[in-house]
Amino acid sequence: MPDAHDDAARDTPLTILDPAAMRARYRAEGLLEEELAPEPYGQFTRWFADAVASGLHEPNAMVLSTADARGRPSSRTVLLKKYDSRGFVFFTNYGSRKGRELLENPYASLLFPWHPIARQVIVAGRAERIGRDETAAYFRTRPHGSQLGAWASEQSSTVASREELDRVYAELAARYPEGEDVPAPPGWGGYRLSAESVEFWQGRENRLHDRLRYVRTGGGTESAGGESGEGASWRVERLCP
Repeated sequence: MPDAHDDAARDTPLTILDPAAMRARYRAEGLLEEELAPEPYGQFTRWFADAVASGLHEPNAMVLSTADARGRPSSRTVLLKKYDSRGFVFFTNYGSRKGRELLENPYASLLFPWHPIARQVIVAGRAERIGRDETAAYFRTRPHGSQLGAWASEQSSTVASREELDRVYAELAARYPEGEDVPAPPGWGGYRLSAESVEFWQGRENRLHDRLRYVRTGGGTESAGGESGEGASWRVERLCP
């Protein structure tokens, strides 16, 4: 029999919200060139600390955008797990859509959307896989359930049902009970995005936002895929909002 609640839900008219009427006033304090750290990773450290101190939910969440060999883009939210002067590190299944696209086209961007404090950080550069030792070291720090999930999910591939996914997970849980070491899957690991530019966006009144962008001018150390940001020199440019 049809559920009366379902009928009521179908009969309830949808409320259409107007996104154009949604306006926020941005903070008055600005961002000046003389206030910046000498290089972007130092400035990121300052702003990341502010984001954490403000109580933001998952301040390490970032939107990762990639593109395939034909230039067709895709985006998703991932978690920053480490950063230093070499770049920003995240982990994923190599066979996922982002993994496949990074294999075809290693250039990507990251966006940290810290809206409650009227800030964004936008990073563009080249991503390459980190070493297996570094991946294994991080994998050992993950909760047991997350370790099993990395094995259970063939990320971005189709699955017949939720039940099928849960069945695979249950089999893995029986094979690797709580407290037993779970090896890192061979098709799963980390990427490090070495920045070529890093923009710090500070919301200002009247939409006259401050946008200061570090651009790498060379001097980085050599990595497997080219220069990393370690030891690089940078120039800073101001962008119109």
